Amino acid sequence: MKRSAGSKVSTVRRMLGGLGAAVAAATALLGPQASGVAAAAADPSCPDVEVVFARGTFEAPGVGVTGQAFVDALTARLGGESGESVDVYPVNYPASLDFGAAANGIADASNKIQAIANTCPNTKIVLGGYSQGAAVAAYTTTDTIPAGMALPPGITGPMPPEIASHVAAVVLFGKPSNGILNLVDRNAPPITIGALYTPKTLELCAPGDPICSPGGLSRAAHSAYKDNGMADQAAAFAANAITQGSPRAVAPVSPASAHGN
Repeated sequence: MKRSAGSKVSTVRRMLGGLGAAVAAATALLGPQASGVAAAAADPSCPDVEVVFARGTFEAPGVGVTGQAFVDALTARLGGESGESVDVYPVNYPASLDFGAAANGIADASNKIQAIANTCPNTKIVLGGYSQGAAVAAYTTTDTIPAGMALPPGITGPMPPEIASHVAAVVLFGKPSNGILNLVDRNAPPITIGALYTPKTLELCAPGDPICSPGGLSRAAHSAYKDNGMADQAAAFAANAITQGSPRAVAPVSPASAHGN
C-alpha cells in the first residue's frame, strides 16, 4: 500500500523529531566562541577519553540506547587494548518535538568540547549522536554560517579551528539525510560536516533506515544500531583514532537485524 506524502512526513517527524525551521536557525548556533585553547597543564582527574554523545528523539536523558551500546563497545576496546579511562557526557537537550530546542544541544555540545579542550588538553574527545542527536553532533562541527543567518545574543559562531585537534573522532548513527530535512522543512540548510572534522567522521546508516537512506521504509532499521553491529564498528573506528592518532576505515558490517517492517 502506498503512503501519502502527508503520512510520510508525519512518520518522519515522529521518528526524527522534525529538525524543522527552528533547527535551521540552530545550524550555526554553536555556543560562545572560545578565544583559544588554554595552555594550562592537564588536571590529573582528567580522563584519557571523553565521549560527548547526543541521544535520539524521545530517549530518556542520558546517551540513549544506541549511545550506550557505542560507549560500552568503546570502553571494552580501550580498556582491553590500552587501559585508557573513558568518561561520558550526555548532551543536554530535550530530544523532543520541540525542534527549536535542538539548538540547546548544539550549544551544549560545543561548550562542553571547548571546556574539555581548555581544562583537559590531553583528553581525546569523541563526539557522537543518534538520529536527531546525530544532526546535533554534525551541526556542532560546522565551520561556516549560512548566508543571512542571524545569530542570537551570546552566540558568536562556530568552534575555533584549534578545537578540532582535540576531537579524535566523530561517529554519527542514522543522521538525517538532506532529503529528509527538505521533506520536513524546505528552508532547512543541509547538514555539512566541517572540513577539519570530515577526515575523522564515520557516518553509519542501516539499510532501509528511512531517516538516512533514500527510499528506506523500515522503522525497525532506524532502531537497530544498538544491536546490528554498527555500534561496535563505530567503536573500532574511534578506538583506532584514539590509539593510533588518526581514524582508519573500518569494514562495514552486514546487519541482518537492520531490516524490519
